Amino acid sequence: MTFLKRTINSISNMSSVNPHFTFQYSQPSEYRFSHDSVFLARQVFELLKDEETQNWRGLDLCAGSGIVGLDFLFHFLNEMNKSFLHFDFLEVQEAYVEHFQRNQRQLPNNSTQIFWRHGNYQNFSDSLGYDVILCNPPYFRLGQGKLSPSDFKNRCRFFIDSDYVQLLKCIQRTLKTNGKAFVLLNDLRDHGWEPFQEAQKLFSEVFNIDKVASIRGTDLICFEKI
Repeated sequence: MTFLKRTINSISNMSSVNPHFTFQYSQPSEYRFSHDSVFLARQVFELLKDEETQNWRGLDLCAGSGIVGLDFLFHFLNEMNKSFLHFDFLEVQEAYVEHFQRNQRQLPNNSTQIFWRHGNYQNFSDSLGYDVILCNPPYFRLGQGKLSPSDFKNRCRFFIDSDYVQLLKCIQRTLKTNGKAFVLLNDLRDHGWEPFQEAQKLFSEVFNIDKVASIRGTDLICFEKI
């Protein structure tokens, strides 16, 4: 029985109020993270908490100030006394780095090797590969919503620096065989775009793809590399 079949029946929607303590994150005033980020981290922790992670390599893709990945590591340390071998945080906007560094310093008793990686995911590769990837990407393509006067905010909300297909190609390149990527994907059928169906159409030969949870109405999709 696959990971997805074993777990999908045990997943429930997260509360609209996060019941699990984390810490006060440093973040840019222009664009503050939503509860989706901490709920994503907690939900994937619940899925993977029984795994032996001490030799795992992880990636927070589209990391921003590192909230998803750091929250994820925090739960393993705080509740399971477990760490990872290595965890990368990939982000294209360099303005986030000072916030990431402040947030990293708050992670208690951490033995995981943590690295900030500045760059565009369409050019990113990793020769060793990752066992797990977490990603809360931009939700919209250009033309699917109103742009802000802030370029920084637009790059957080819209696929501007690259696109959705390149995001999935990055996951394909960097995920180990049998590794799992967890990505929040908004159903935008009202805008003529269904990213879950597009992923199934283009990448079904390289991933097992399934919905494993709903986080405040947004689908959490697991891509398990074949």
